[in-house]
Order: sequence, then C-alpha cells, then structure tokens
Amino acid sequence: MNEVLAVRYGTRVTTRGEAYLNWHVYGEPDEAFRMDYFFWIVRGGGRTTVVDCGFDPEVGRRRGRELLVDPVDALRALDIEPATVDRLVVSHAHYDHIGNLAHFPSAEIVLTARELAFWTGPHAGRVQFAHSTEAGEIAALADAHAQGRVTTFTGYCELGDGFALVEVGGHTPGQLIGRVAVEGGEVVLAADALHFYDELTQDRPFFVVADLEAMYAGFDTLRDLTARPGRVLVAGHDVDVRRRFPGRAAGTGIDDLVIRIDVGEQR
Repeated sequence: MNEVLAVRYGTRVTTRGEAYLNWHVYGEPDEAFRMDYFFWIVRGGGRTTVVDCGFDPEVGRRRGRELLVDPVDALRALDIEPATVDRLVVSHAHYDHIGNLAHFPSAEIVLTARELAFWTGPHAGRVQFAHSTEAGEIAALADAHAQGRVTTFTGYCELGDGFALVEVGGHTPGQLIGRVAVEGGEVVLAADALHFYDELTQDRPFFVVADLEAMYAGFDTLRDLTARPGRVLVAGHDVDVRRRFPGRAAGTGIDDLVIRIDVGEQR
C-alpha cells in the first residue's frame, strides 16, 4: 500500500490582500498570516516518486522566503538520493516547485502537455506569468524534454499502484493534482490547485491565476473527489496541513518537518 509524506521545507508571512485575488471585493479587513512550502513523496509498489522538488535555496532567499531545510538535504535525510530518483512528478512549473530539477538527472519528469507547451512557448515571458518562474529553471525543464526525459499527458494519467494524476489547470495552464490510494482510502494532493483550505471553503481564488473559470472548476473537482468518507485533501501551502495530519516521520533528524498523510489520523 502507498505511503504519502509532505515535507515542509519553507515558510513566509504574507497578507490576505497579497494572497487572494481581488481581496477588496470581500469587504473584509486585511491581515497577515503564514504560508508554508511543501513537496511530497509517494512510496508504493517498490517505487519512490517525488512530487515537485521545492525552490532553490538561493532563489528562495532572494524572494524573501525562509528556508527550513534544503529540499535535497531533506530527501537524503529520508534515505532518498535525488540523483537516483527515477520519477519526478511536476504539478506545475513555478519556481517553488521545480527549483531543484538539476539534482534529478536520472528522473523521468511527468507533467501535463499543456504545462510544458505553455512554459516553453511564446507567452511564458510576459510579466504576469513570468514573475512566478525562474528563466533558468524553465530552461532546465526544456533541456530535460530535449533529452527525452519528460513524459506528458492530457486530462488523466495512471501511474500504477493506485497513483493517478488529474489535469485541472486554473492556477497555471496545466496545473495537475494527485490521487493516491492509501490504507483506508485516498489522499488527494492538491498542490497549488488549492494553496489554502479557505480557498475551497470560502470560494476565494489565489491571486496567481491563468484561467479563473478553470480554477473555480478545479475547486469543484476537489470538492467532489473528497466528498466521500476516507478521502483526505492536502492543500499546497496551508499551515493547517500540520494540524490536520499529526503523524510525523521518526529518526530522520528533520522529524517535525516530515508529515505523514494518514487517512485515519486526520483531525
């Protein structure tokens, strides 16, 4: 059976006005709050898949993000050597999700066809898109594609062993989510289709959006997928992930940063 881990590697303080699209329309006062940065690990069927790979530490510092642990060091603390990982799922190509691609030279990189086409296409450099990316990291993704290491799909992709990917778009043109069968049910890895749980409960989109209609439709998809008992939702940047899933990895040296996503233990 699959095991799912969320690794909390970074954090920052932001405000509602900065984080939510057109915050002023809600007529509520602004306030500061904390957002966390995660990547995820899926183990099952004798295989380890890394889902996203975090921001590059120097890029994070330049952008004012607090690094809690270098993602590469975190993987090694979990006995995962990035250089030997053979599958890396990319939920989308923003800087905090593909910042360490160079550390995965042997990995098959899986993402949607739309995501790859957009970020290597003619409009990716426009500032409203490009501010969430790093040119060198997009180039690294393009290089991996040229080497034949990128696998793309449209709509839905079965990776096997109860692990599937679903294209939803919205936040970026080809944003994807993950569905992982685990003991007792299913884990839905929203990545940045849902930064914060409030986006779903209050129907409030994040401020970075490529297609607003698709983002709202993605919310509906997440609601539908997690409506049944035994299905849990993991948001991409919410500090509440730590409270909802109290399980931790033991004996890693970074125990408090490694969250076990267990269906039966959700609070």
